[in-house]
Amino acid sequence: MSQSNASASTIGRPSRVAKIAFWLATLTLVAIVIGILGAMSGALPPFSGFLLFAAAMVLGSLLTLLVGLVGLVTTRARAGRPARPGRGQALAAVGIGAALLIVLAVLASRSGGVPAIHDITTDPGDPPAFVAAQRAAQEQGRKLDYPQGNPDTPALQKEAYPDLEPIGLEVPPAEALRRAHRVAEDLGWQIAEVDDQQGRLEATSTSRLFHFVDDIVVRVRPAPSGSILDLRSTSRVGESDLGANAARIRAFRQRLTESDQSVNPD
Repeated sequence: MSQSNASASTIGRPSRVAKIAFWLATLTLVAIVIGILGAMSGALPPFSGFLLFAAAMVLGSLLTLLVGLVGLVTTRARAGRPARPGRGQALAAVGIGAALLIVLAVLASRSGGVPAIHDITTDPGDPPAFVAAQRAAQEQGRKLDYPQGNPDTPALQKEAYPDLEPIGLEVPPAEALRRAHRVAEDLGWQIAEVDDQQGRLEATSTSRLFHFVDDIVVRVRPAPSGSILDLRSTSRVGESDLGANAARIRAFRQRLTESDQSVNPD
């Protein structure tokens, strides 16, 4: 076979690299879907589903993009001849890989700038203690002493979230606890226990996407002007909460303050 005939035969064959790129793109999308749906349905533990999702988003999308680019090179038109079969698969792989990396960059930018901590409280010097959470089946064998994870959590929290402070209400502790209970339910928390005698409310919050569970405790104490409320919110898995626990405490404070103003307008 002459060199020109061999070259023509090669150009006429579908590109193996393009086919591999397309299959990588398909497997990456399948892994992302399995990670999310597996965690949401309970078929996979939340952290396992998240790891599968993260691996697909980072490694899968990057490999898909790189192999897809190689596929575009191998299928390009040259010497007056048309593009090799498979160029569409290579283009699809590049598009999917690039789109996933853009989504990943957006997610990273929104969660960036927060420290790798996951145990947040309004009173690092005397944080509310978990009681009901310690008895939960999922927490057996795990100590919930503060801080969970990074021992430098108090200093890192102070630098990252200086606005998280105790919440004052000009109502007696019993009324403050009732309002805290209503706000917790409004925010969709699952109430675990309310102890009127100790002025303590415990709850959990489950994320929508991967069903990660965070434990929350609200402590109410008497103060000269009424009551002081302190919160602690901690994640059961992971090192960084991507700011979720601080955002939860802020949402509680805002809702509680709004309800207090509606009851006691100026």
